[in-house]
Amino acid sequence: MSDNRKYEAQQREYSDPEENAAPIPWVVLLIIAGLFLWGIYYIFSSDLSHDATVGDNRIVADFELPEGAVDGHQLFVAQCAACHQATGAGVAGVFPPLVGSEWVLRKPEVLVQIMLHGITGEITVKGNKYNGAMPEFREKFNDEEMTAVVNYLRTELGGNSADPVDMAFVKAEREKTADKTDHWNGDADLAPMEE
Repeated sequence: MSDNRKYEAQQREYSDPEENAAPIPWVVLLIIAGLFLWGIYYIFSSDLSHDATVGDNRIVADFELPEGAVDGHQLFVAQCAACHQATGAGVAGVFPPLVGSEWVLRKPEVLVQIMLHGITGEITVKGNKYNGAMPEFREKFNDEEMTAVVNYLRTELGGNSADPVDMAFVKAEREKTADKTDHWNGDADLAPMEE
């Protein structure tokens, strides 16, 4: 190959890329510096001691429950909402709803027994079949906590409006099945309780 042809081949090639200096525009630097200085000025010139009348006028005592009271809503959120959802609507085909559920609203004895011993197997809720497992809470909740959760489910969750129960009722239900160590077998065990 002649020297002339080598030179022509080199002319057809693009030159190797090289890095060029592309500094940040001065306008952008000035804006950043201005915002930084304004932020410092704002922090040091702000009055952080606000008047107590600003806001909704609530104090810490407004958020505290009466002595010895148990918050059924908080227990529900901590122990039940992961499956039944915070709204109590459940997850279609997986976890049954608690809002409008016949097991929650009809006989409180059945709901307490479900809470105490849990469920395995098939259960029908609002005409839909669910097949899974619900843990028991007999060891986790004492009578006062169980009463608070049951009352939250029956009287507050998602507009449910059934009669509340008292702690003596829950205690009696716990004693009635104190020797039971296994879960209820869904519809097979629970349906007779509804009669």
